[in-house]
Amino acid sequence: MSTVATATSPLAPPRHRTALDWRLRFGALSLIWGFSFLFIKVGTDGYAPFQVTFGRLLFGTLVLAGTMALKRERLPRGARTWGHLAVAAFLLNALPFSLFAYAELTIPSTLAGICNATSPLWGMALSLVALSEDRPTRVRVAGLGLGFLGVLTVLGAWQGFDGLDARGTTMALLASLSYPIGWIYVRRTLAGTSASHLSLTGAQLLLATLQLAVITPLFTSIPTRFPVLPLLAVAALGALGTGLAVLLQYGLVAEVGPTTAQMVTYFIPVIATAAGVAVLGESLTWSTPVGAVVVLAGAALTQARPRRRP
Repeated sequence: MSTVATATSPLAPPRHRTALDWRLRFGALSLIWGFSFLFIKVGTDGYAPFQVTFGRLLFGTLVLAGTMALKRERLPRGARTWGHLAVAAFLLNALPFSLFAYAELTIPSTLAGICNATSPLWGMALSLVALSEDRPTRVRVAGLGLGFLGVLTVLGAWQGFDGLDARGTTMALLASLSYPIGWIYVRRTLAGTSASHLSLTGAQLLLATLQLAVITPLFTSIPTRFPVLPLLAVAALGALGTGLAVLLQYGLVAEVGPTTAQMVTYFIPVIATAAGVAVLGESLTWSTPVGAVVVLAGAALTQARPRRRP
């Protein structure tokens, strides 16, 4: 879902190896984030979207807090750092998580997963404007156009978007747009921060949890019943899809580098689609997988870097 690990890490972490092969951790991360859209759908069957998001952030924060305690990590210091982290928490966690939860009230988890895959496309378009070091190339611009052509294919543009829930789909696309906005903000404001990655990420999730703790009571009422299956889905979404996933991604970035670690983005919609169809029985037309492949191909091209001349 959100690549919080790389987004809040202003400095590249040192490379190291762990006992578990990185390919297995890569596969586990792909599965966790791919199934996150299923967990959201199940969670919203029993709880309001803001409650799902709050629970997700709470369980995720507890995982990171436990990890920080074991490693004796401290939260970052400085009002300026905390102010920037509060904005990052909103853009990278509170806002997109809530939008996806609301979107899945009316759209399938498969479509939400595919919309999530448009983040690299939004990121490419925004970086051309906001980041002077990202120069456009023919390949990257072609990838941008190809990716959005894939989006139109998924949405069935040639049929006039017949049967499409415009509100839910728009929310999912806005959630995907929120991630690159947050990444650009972090790159501009937190680069050079002396605090560790784990400390920054833990503080970011804590702030996002506090934001939802304020917002949720304003728009929802206290549940009168607590259905078990949706509650377990929210717990899994937070502990696995937010807490453990961040730790797995950080480990991958540290060992194999951000380029390889970010390849997980291209597996998420595949797994989300398979989970939605197999577990939730969601319908699938030919345009969904075909469009998803086009989206992923376009996203891959937008990440292509020009070869350096010797």
